[in-house]
Amino acid sequence: MPASLERFVEESKDNYYEALRRRSEHWHAGQHDILPWLNYFAAVIRRAYREFEHRAGDVKTPRGAKTALVTAAIDAFPGDFTLTDIERASPGVSRDMVRRVLMDLRRSGKVTCLGRGPAEKG
Repeated sequence: MPASLERFVEESKDNYYEALRRRSEHWHAGQHDILPWLNYFAAVIRRAYREFEHRAGDVKTPRGAKTALVTAAIDAFPGDFTLTDIERASPGVSRDMVRRVLMDLRRSGKVTCLGRGPAEKG
């Protein structure tokens, strides 16, 4: 059975509709942003590719690939983003890995933490 894009969209339909909603904001004013949908679509393609890769044989991910995926996801956001935004845009990367990359980027001054989300308050 080949990797089905339709199946991945169906499995993540809440994210799909959220991406469409975010993409359509300010449509009538001509100020809509296609990035939320493009990020979603890229994530679906990555998931399909990984499934195909798995079925074709176990191929090791090159060292640093997950860091590069998280960094590319961050670069795709033109402004503020949340941890969840980066997780959705980096399928296959654990929350701990996303946090580790964000912490390294924060230490180097490349990103700034604006606050803590509701799930992180304690």
